Amino acid sequence: MNTIPLPIAEPPSRVPRTAPPANKHEADKLAKRLRHQVGKAIADFGMIEDGDKVMVCLSGGKDSYTMLDVLLQLQKKAPASFSITAVNLDQKQPGFPEHVLPEYLRSVGVDFHIIEQDTYSVVSRVIPEGKTMCSLCSRLRRGALYTYAEQHGFTKIALGHHRDDLVNTFFLNLFFHAKLSGMPPKLLSDDGKHVVIRPLAYVREDDIEAYADIKRFPIIPCNLCGSQENLQRKQVKKMLAQWEKDTPGRIETMARALGDIRPSQLSDPKLFDFMALGKRGDGTLPDAHAWLAGAPAEPGPEPALPPYPANPDGLDILTS
Repeated sequence: MNTIPLPIAEPPSRVPRTAPPANKHEADKLAKRLRHQVGKAIADFGMIEDGDKVMVCLSGGKDSYTMLDVLLQLQKKAPASFSITAVNLDQKQPGFPEHVLPEYLRSVGVDFHIIEQDTYSVVSRVIPEGKTMCSLCSRLRRGALYTYAEQHGFTKIALGHHRDDLVNTFFLNLFFHAKLSGMPPKLLSDDGKHVVIRPLAYVREDDIEAYADIKRFPIIPCNLCGSQENLQRKQVKKMLAQWEKDTPGRIETMARALGDIRPSQLSDPKLFDFMALGKRGDGTLPDAHAWLAGAPAEPGPEPALPPYPANPDGLDILTS
């Protein structure tokens, strides 16, 4: 892969789990598979519709390069007419090769814009040495991108998260934040102003690595947080890599599970009405305070007596 070295940090060493295709036939099969998976994700989640202005967030990494490349291919034959603008946030990291992305984007003929905002200095100043920077960095980056999208009327914001990212985030939230949540393929921002889409939601990271090698994208490594070894996300990724090694196909199985949720088989009363399940009568059930305090249940109303049956001869059975 054609990697641009930075003076203050080398890109993290990675050994691709899948070697790039050795011939044109295999490369064409990979490209076709990616187009199919991205197209299916777009259709399954209604990511893009006619008239959309799609802002493709380009970081300079393999994922966002692949997303942009595949979207440009699909755009030519898509059943909906939509525009694409590649947007990069230059965070003013020391040694960042500012010429790389503009040169590449001009070479592929796509509309683009570079946002310049010195989030690097902010993060470096605020976060103590040795602490992870991802949370603050991502908030600042998201704010800059959302602002630009709103100012220029973009209807969709495309991010390059792939299938493995979705699974990693699920386990990150499970292990470190005690909640079952992840990265949805499509979401509405908290302020309700932006629709975020993840067209690579069905694509394996291995395939993206192989595709980036074939296309020889000019990769720019992130030296702000990518080299931090104490990231919780790295711990989860390492765990999942070992699981996949022990049981090939496990990540795909877990990715499929994220799309097959059974609320009645979990424990969230906000998603399933457990109170009504098997309930007898209309009375109010005691709350947790009553159970913990051992308080007796409030007496309910006396049940109404059923009416006496009529005497077959028409006479009241209580009179004689």
